[in-house]
Amino acid sequence: MMRAPSFAYRAPRTVAEVVEILAGEGPRARLLAGGTDLIPNLKRRQQVPQTIVSLRRVDELKSHASGGGFLDLGAGLTLSQVVGNQALSPGQRALKVAAGKVATPQIRNMGTIGGNLCLDTRCNYYNQNYEWRQAIDFCKKAPQGEAQTEVTTGTCWVAPSSPRCWAVSSTDTAPALVALGAEVTLVSKEGERRIPLHELYFDDGMAYLTKRPDELLSAVHVPVLGEGWRSTYWKLRRRGSFDFPVLSVAAAIKFGPQGVVEEARVTLGAVQSYPVSVPADALLGQPLTDELIQTFAAAAAKPARPLDNTDFHLSWRKKVCSSYIAGALKELRGDSMESLGVLARSAARLPVLS
Repeated sequence: MMRAPSFAYRAPRTVAEVVEILAGEGPRARLLAGGTDLIPNLKRRQQVPQTIVSLRRVDELKSHASGGGFLDLGAGLTLSQVVGNQALSPGQRALKVAAGKVATPQIRNMGTIGGNLCLDTRCNYYNQNYEWRQAIDFCKKAPQGEAQTEVTTGTCWVAPSSPRCWAVSSTDTAPALVALGAEVTLVSKEGERRIPLHELYFDDGMAYLTKRPDELLSAVHVPVLGEGWRSTYWKLRRRGSFDFPVLSVAAAIKFGPQGVVEEARVTLGAVQSYPVSVPADALLGQPLTDELIQTFAAAAAKPARPLDNTDFHLSWRKKVCSSYIAGALKELRGDSMESLGVLARSAARLPVLS
């Protein structure tokens, strides 16, 4: 049985208390919200903090309110609460779909929106138990293990000649929220700073967040999208539930008269170490014809650079990317979900290429 290492446990009741603790502990502390990501990492000794700061009793993080053109969601709201939030408009549907596709109902009842946005990057060589990783001499992302004394090569086993870590971003809600133009609030003893969500991420498997160790992600601000907006989220994984994405596509489009595209945003997930937004200007000023969708999907898939760091063969994942982009756009155009569902299900069942 894998057991978590020893740590000090703190249970503050206010945001002010949380940031006070973080200011003193810094990188030695880890925040515990739902625990669906942190607890397995502790047991695998991927993270060995000296202090765990529980957010369970901080009611400030569990509120939601509308105003100023945004729906403000507390970072402590569970994913199930996000899915059931009646204040989300049809244009914000991508968030509901993405949150509803995270893992299983039991995990969505525990996991939080803030936790999912800060989800640790994943890799076939990193997300293993301590003994397995020790046998291959660990890796860049978790180089020292529990004792913090081993001398290692610091090799990225995905790309051994690379100077960086290629662990992949596997959050479901981040691509959806980036496509919706969301913002987040970060709180520290120095005060608050509010940034566009896409600025929260670095393209680095190890230092994947711009959030400082002394900061708390306290709220998510989702723009209220008006008439004409539609959004969706497509997720590829081996099983129909539980699994992390190995590819995801979030799309948000504002349609004008005669179905002309007035605004468009497309974001890819699980293809690099951060959510990748692709330019969508080619869609503007015209309706979504089959020819336009196929041309755009082929071009939009180019930023996807899947590596051997997750499930399915990397070349097949690259090919599926354009199909999923096209499928998401066809859904927003209004195509039959029955035919698109066949596309998504058949793609998920295709054999792994040798």
